[in-house]
Amino acid sequence: MPKKRSGGGLSPTQQAAKFLGVSVLAGAVLAGIALPAVGALGLAAKGSVESFDELPATMKTPPLSQRTTILDADGGQIATVYSRDRTVVPLKNISPYMQKAIVAIEDSRFYQHGAVDLKGVLRALNKNARSGEVAQGASTLTQQYVKNVFVEEAGDDPTKVAQATQQTIGRKIRELKYAIQVEEELGKKKILENYLNITFFGQQAYGVEAAARRYFSKSAKDLNVQEAALLAGIVQSPSRYDPVNDEAEATKRRNTVLRRMADVGDISRAQAAEAMKAPLGLKVSKPKNGCITAVKGAGFFCDYVREVFLNDPVFGKTQEARAKVWNQGGLTIRTTLDPQAQESAQRSIKEHVYTSDDVATAATLVEPGTGKIVAMGQSRPYGVDIKKGQTTLNLSVNGDMGGGVGYQPGSTFKPIVAAAALEDGMPANKVYRSPYEMPYPSPVSACNGRTWKNDPTNPAEVANENRSEVGPYDMREATAKSVNTYYVEMISDIGICPVTKMAKKMGVERADGKKMPQVPSLALGTQEMSPLTMANAYATFASRGMYCTPVAIESISQRVGDSKKSLPVPKSTCSRAMSEKTADTINTLLQGVVEDGTGKKAGLGSRPSAGKTGTTDERYAAWFVGYTPNLAGAVWVGDPAHKRKMVNITIGGVPHDKVFGGEVPGPIWGDMMTGALEGKPVENFNTVHIPPGVDRDRDRGDGDGDEGRGDGDNGDNDNGGFIGGLVGGNNGGGGDETFPTPSFSIPEGFFRGQGNGGNGNGGRG
Repeated sequence: MPKKRSGGGLSPTQQAAKFLGVSVLAGAVLAGIALPAVGALGLAAKGSVESFDELPATMKTPPLSQRTTILDADGGQIATVYSRDRTVVPLKNISPYMQKAIVAIEDSRFYQHGAVDLKGVLRALNKNARSGEVAQGASTLTQQYVKNVFVEEAGDDPTKVAQATQQTIGRKIRELKYAIQVEEELGKKKILENYLNITFFGQQAYGVEAAARRYFSKSAKDLNVQEAALLAGIVQSPSRYDPVNDEAEATKRRNTVLRRMADVGDISRAQAAEAMKAPLGLKVSKPKNGCITAVKGAGFFCDYVREVFLNDPVFGKTQEARAKVWNQGGLTIRTTLDPQAQESAQRSIKEHVYTSDDVATAATLVEPGTGKIVAMGQSRPYGVDIKKGQTTLNLSVNGDMGGGVGYQPGSTFKPIVAAAALEDGMPANKVYRSPYEMPYPSPVSACNGRTWKNDPTNPAEVANENRSEVGPYDMREATAKSVNTYYVEMISDIGICPVTKMAKKMGVERADGKKMPQVPSLALGTQEMSPLTMANAYATFASRGMYCTPVAIESISQRVGDSKKSLPVPKSTCSRAMSEKTADTINTLLQGVVEDGTGKKAGLGSRPSAGKTGTTDERYAAWFVGYTPNLAGAVWVGDPAHKRKMVNITIGGVPHDKVFGGEVPGPIWGDMMTGALEGKPVENFNTVHIPPGVDRDRDRGDGDGDEGRGDGDNGDNDNGGFIGGLVGGNNGGGGDETFPTPSFSIPEGFFRGQGNGGNGNGGRG
């Protein structure tokens, strides 16, 4: 038998045993876990005590994630997005019935005890010990609030969420320590306010304000007693007591809360009885989250805004940091989207191209001189239901911003070649012989002192659309009629490098991010671009040579708790891409396209406009890109999968033998611009006098052929695809450093051209 210490005390061994048992029991009780009797004594007290002491003194309280609201330029709501549908409200804006109901059912002694309710713990411990399982919990409202903070901090990471909710002594001890801190620092009113704003009420609703709006379509401050009781009852098990899916179970739970409110004196027995007779009175608002909720067809623009936020370093140094801010929400994002322009774009798209058509269209409008994206839409609606023709692929933007690999712009690239030539000193009335067909001239200078050469034994050729298109032509007529051979002679004359440099200055890049290869077929638009890229490039002409990077966000404010702060946003940076004289000359040339060229059907009547058509070979894509001095826009029509040729096809209920850039995209552009500019001032271009370079009276075609040759298979292979190659070249089509390997094979329909990295026969005008 162990010896007693003098004075009747326990021996060291007995003291140790007693300390161990009491510590374990105290740890369980104080932590409030109310463990069952079986297994409770297996806990290690020493570890629990050390864990308590080693916890940080202050709990990190992350800002509550809230919904983000995306607005247009006029302040109208485009969409709401959130990882947690929550609107934080102060306690004064929460119904007194709601405050009483949650306290009555979750912690009726909330105002009498501290961080831990010892009476509640002992009661629960006794019941659980008798039942042999955890039949009753004893966490106070404060402890529940702390646990919810842990869950909020875990975000959407399932591993962290599991750690934040696991039933362990360690978590309960951590919960207890921070509950003590919270009680000391916040006080009861603030704890209740925080709890009601953080807790989950089911149906994607976090916080009582979101719950009130979800179930009753009203604010939390307007909840009556039975509505408050219903919401308070949901908290214990949002899935079990979901009134939308199980009205009977939810009604029983509501009545339990009402009885409890009467038991603790919050309402009278008569009030409780009357409230229990009332129907649930649900007026459910369906959860609305994400860009699928966007109005005026702005789902793709909404998605682009999200991509900008997640990709721009101004919002955080890392992708993870930016995603954290986005998921935290509470943002009010005012964008550049002009509601009038957006509505006009979608109206025109809907009228000309149906969702069910074999092909799609995408359109983007940009403000010259500012880079502001004012409209962005497409015929395939935003969503995930493929059977309804929905898609989340943004056909207007580059691949790294939620788009695809892009589409060959065809002859809409020719004005960039002309701008490079004019900047190089070429006169605006330059004449080339421009035959119907010809071999690509060779050699042609490229960047870094390299030279592109055609294969003399089997030279690649280029042809115009119509046999009647026979030169000589000057720049004005060649541009109006989009004569391929003229522009091939032009790029061969000035070299490839000035063209790629001009394209870079104008923000023109491949949609897949790869470098443009140094090949003469660039002149015919063989490299895949996005509508946003082309619209913004043409905005450079409209702003007399100033290129401005595209922007979609005007301002952002973020609500954190009771405070509101502004966040920095990306700004458009403008730089001179060409002289005013060059831009004015291009504007003069492209006015001719809509006045008496391939773009006549896109004209805006008395309002001055300029633009260019483009149709790729095999008619996989057709374009119209145009502008006024105060608005620029691009319209693309085609099969995003690049399988359906636009031959013998019906689009928007109208049959077409062949689709040209001046036919389907042109009218879409014209109607879109007309609506977008309605009520806006009519502005004139600064034009220049271009004397004729040739004087011939004979007819050389009606100009409606949407001339040019396409680049053929539009594949993703940049390794060659053109007869011949560059001196010193190698495999790949990657810009200044890599050049196509000299190789050639005759494909089906030789004049369709070859792969997009090589020198195919380009794009029709």
